[in-house]
Amino acid sequence: MQLPQIRMTSQQAQIELNIQQPVQSIEQPLAELDLQQPQADMELERTPAKLTINQTKAREDMDLKHISKRVEEAAQLGYQDWLEGLARVSAEGDELMMIENGGDPIPEQAQRNSEGPELEFNIGWIPSAGGVSIDYVPGKVDIHVQPNPVINNTRPQKPIHNYQPGKVHIALKQYASLSIDFVNLKYRGINYEQEI
Repeated sequence: MQLPQIRMTSQQAQIELNIQQPVQSIEQPLAELDLQQPQADMELERTPAKLTINQTKAREDMDLKHISKRVEEAAQLGYQDWLEGLARVSAEGDELMMIENGGDPIPEQAQRNSEGPELEFNIGWIPSAGGVSIDYVPGKVDIHVQPNPVINNTRPQKPIHNYQPGKVHIALKQYASLSIDFVNLKYRGINYEQEI
């Protein structure tokens, strides 16, 4: 028995893609570097230290006096002795003037004038403590610094950018198709039969 059949054959469409890749190039030139650093302005003000050592008193204690000091002391000593001698002579004159009041002033005055004062001595230091005076004024340094800013004349360079975009070409490589075949298909009408 032959069964009627419808045979369908299809072919799918095919798309063809032609792709052209994009091209990109980037170059970065180096920057032109120009930096200058001026030196800072610096001022130094220095006051030197001062050391003063005065040993005049120590030298005087060792009897190493300056001639002007010796002359001054001799003058003062002579003046003092003159005043004391004047007072002594005046007092002795007053005693002799009042001899009528009794007493024996001449031997007493002779004994007083022949004896000197009693000498005393104790432990002493030559030169005496504190004979050398030291005075020190420390030095001083003032520093004034004025920094100068950096001079920056650097010039950056723009990048060199070349870009070629890609392309896509789309084409139909194969068209779609559909074929239909009829096998054993018959049309039957009234007293009529026909193969399709």
